[in-house]
Parts: sequence; C-alpha cells; structure tokens
Amino acid sequence: MKIKTNIVFEHLTNSNAKIIVEQGGTRSGKTYNILLWLLLSYCSRNNNKTITVVRKTFPAVRGTVMRDFFEILKTNNIYYEELHLKTTHEYFINTNRIEFISLDQPTKIRGRKRDVLFINECNELNFEDWQQLIFRTTEKIIIDYNPSDEFHWIYDKVLTRDDVEFFKTTYKDNPFLEDVVVKEIERLQNIDDNYWRVYGLGERGQNRSLIFNFNTIKEIPPTAKLISKGLDFGYTNDPTALVETYTEGDNMYINELLYRTGMTNQDIAREFTKLNLDRRDEIWADSAEPKSIEEIYRLGFNIKPTAKGSVNIGIDIIRRYKLYVTERSINLIKELRNYKFIEDKNGQLTNKPIDAFNHATDAARYSVVNRLSRPNYGKYAIR
Repeated sequence: MKIKTNIVFEHLTNSNAKIIVEQGGTRSGKTYNILLWLLLSYCSRNNNKTITVVRKTFPAVRGTVMRDFFEILKTNNIYYEELHLKTTHEYFINTNRIEFISLDQPTKIRGRKRDVLFINECNELNFEDWQQLIFRTTEKIIIDYNPSDEFHWIYDKVLTRDDVEFFKTTYKDNPFLEDVVVKEIERLQNIDDNYWRVYGLGERGQNRSLIFNFNTIKEIPPTAKLISKGLDFGYTNDPTALVETYTEGDNMYINELLYRTGMTNQDIAREFTKLNLDRRDEIWADSAEPKSIEEIYRLGFNIKPTAKGSVNIGIDIIRRYKLYVTERSINLIKELRNYKFIEDKNGQLTNKPIDAFNHATDAARYSVVNRLSRPNYGKYAIR
C-alpha cells in the first residue's frame, strides 16, 4: 500500500522530542499527515497504546479531524467496522486505541491517561485546557495550528520549553494541492497582507480589530425569535452557505445549517428537504443570482432576493446586537475570526471589508437586512 505523504510526516518520523509543534499556513497538509503518521507509523510499531485526538468542541472534531481520519482509512481500504466503536468515537489498530474527544467533554479531559496526544487547532484552547491535557499524557504530544494570533500562550509557554521541536510549513510543502487551490491561496497576497502572512506563509499574524465580536453557545435559546434564513451561493471554490438568525432583546443568535462546495440548485433544494426546513420560512439570498433564486423557488421554498445595497448596512445591523454563534457553526466561526476591514496604505482601517472569509457572513447579512433594516432595533434602539 503506497500512501502519499509530505514533509510533516518526515518531521514526526525523525523527531525524538516529547512535544512536536506544527505551525503552518492553510492547506499545508499538517493535520492529514499527522493522522497518517499516527496510523501508518506509530500504530504499526506499538501495541496497547492510547492515542487521544482532541479539539475544542465536538462538532469541530467531527467535522474536521475525525472526518479526515476515517477518510484515510476508507480510501485506503483499511477501515473495519468491527474495530470502530461509534458510540464512544474510538477506533482500534493493532490493539492501540485511538479516541476522539473535545473540551466540552470534561470527564474525558480530566479523567483519562494517554500515551500520545494530538491537539488539532491548538490555538483554540486556553492554557488551563493545555495543562489538564498534558498532565495526563506520558509519551508524546503533537499540536498543529494556523498562527492567526500575534500574542498567544503557545509562543510564551510551549515554544520556550526545552523538550519542544518546532516546524513551520506552508501550502508549498503540500505537493498534492490542485492548481486552483494554490491560486486561491496566492490570491491572498492582493487581498490582505496579514492573511497572506498567516495563511499563505504560515507566519504569526498581527492582532487587528475584526468586524464582529462574538461569543459561542451550545444552542439557540428556545425563547429567541427566528428572523429568517440567509443563503449565499457558491460552487467550485466558494461554498454555498445557509444560516438561520434569531434575536431576543439586544442579543442576536446565528446558527450555521449548510456550508459546502459543488452544489447545484437542485442539490441545495434537496439539502433543504434533508434539513426539514419549513417551506414557509423566509430564505433571503444574493439578489445577483436571480436564476438560482427562481429555480429554488419553483422547487417549493420561500426564497427571495435580498435588498440591494451596501454590504455595510448588513454589517451595521448585526453589530447593533450582542452576537452569539452556536458551537457547531465551525465554518461561520472561522470566518468571523478572520473577517475584517481593509487597511489603507497608512495602516488605518477603512470601512470596506475584505473580499474573503465572507460566505456564511454574507448569508447572515442577507438574513437580517430585509427584516431588521429599520433603525429602531438592537441595543442602540430609540425606545
């Protein structure tokens, strides 16, 4: 069995350090090759070991690193259902146990000992989380992350240790990327210097003001009122994104329902049906796509073109509220953490947002601009 690996696999193979840090830009193959190394190298040389793979929330675990893990197994015909304990999210290889957990499962974080720990997107964790995890790890710790924060405890409290080996990778270290993906990453050079530094070059970003401040919650409060749903169309490189927006008093709640590339209008309508959307619910979509809107409308959904106007109108409406996003909205959260105003040549913020990280955020704008565009809404309302 010949499986393609990149330089990250070599780092892990050749390093004897207790803690291995893989800092890198987007699509450098960090996570995928760490999983490959655990499966093909570590598990083939060891028996009766416990390997823990962790991320901040379980929706994030399920939608990223766990998905990649089982994709590797199935693609290479080494998945065996009898070795997969689906209720506990465990898989066994050569008597080694690989478990997938998250920080929203405190009994698993604090109560278990393990041999190997892999923390995916470690910069999502706080230092206390890190300490609790490493206290219970006996052999090796591997972490990966995009260096989007200029100041982070990883730099001060992990990289300064004498048992750490640090590696940095970029998309250029992943020889298996499609040309269209490479071009999309390199497009960041002309959009924003900071994004290019972080996601293109894999270097530490600068801490700048983002457009939205938000907190995460597990569920939308049952007392919150549904405003509407918003849909942003995509296809090849850009995802189709669907969100639903609620308000209660001065609070706004957004939940991601769909975020996927390669979807036709028929695919979108089928997904709406799978999501059990109430066909009476308003879905506001990009008015620049009248043909798509009409096709989905004819398939029985209450979809409408959003009001034309400035992007900033929708942004301003959302910023009137204290914003909460469900923990399972992993793509929306990533966008909100990176969506910001463009800086001018003097480093001053303009009122023009970047044209990136704006698929689910655009859908959120569409969902509110037609229903909450009057000035008497939110915490600055005149009552």
